[in-house]
Amino acid sequence: MNAKTDMIKLYSQRILALAAEIPNHRRLEAPGATVKRRAPLCGSAITVDLTCENGAVTAFGQDVKACALGQAAASVVGGAIVGCSAAQVREARDALQRMLTEDGPTPPAPFDGLEVLRPAQDYKNRHASIMLSLEAAVEALETACV
Repeated sequence: MNAKTDMIKLYSQRILALAAEIPNHRRLEAPGATVKRRAPLCGSAITVDLTCENGAVTAFGQDVKACALGQAAASVVGGAIVGCSAAQVREARDALQRMLTEDGPTPPAPFDGLEVLRPAQDYKNRHASIMLSLEAAVEALETACV
């Protein structure tokens, strides 16, 4: 495959559709925790707000300023995270990291939609942007679900 074909595969219609429709894309008015993360290499940034009750995410909001891949990841996370425990979110983060760097398995449900990002494995410079939403969510959960 040539570089142009690889890029077309990377920016599939599904990734672009996810990037265009990010669930929970508004900040929360009274979050239990707020975390801002930035990927220095590409400049992608995300702010995550969440609330937690009885160890589970009860509300989630995010402001995403990222490439299409980071937006697609934030879209999957935004649509899946409410109702999840901190352990589930950590497991999804770790699985996504392994999927990108070690060709590991797809993150477990309800984060299995992150499979769409598997073609980004060869684009290490995009991994930080893809990881932003889950990394920020895990950090916020450590504050909100104490």
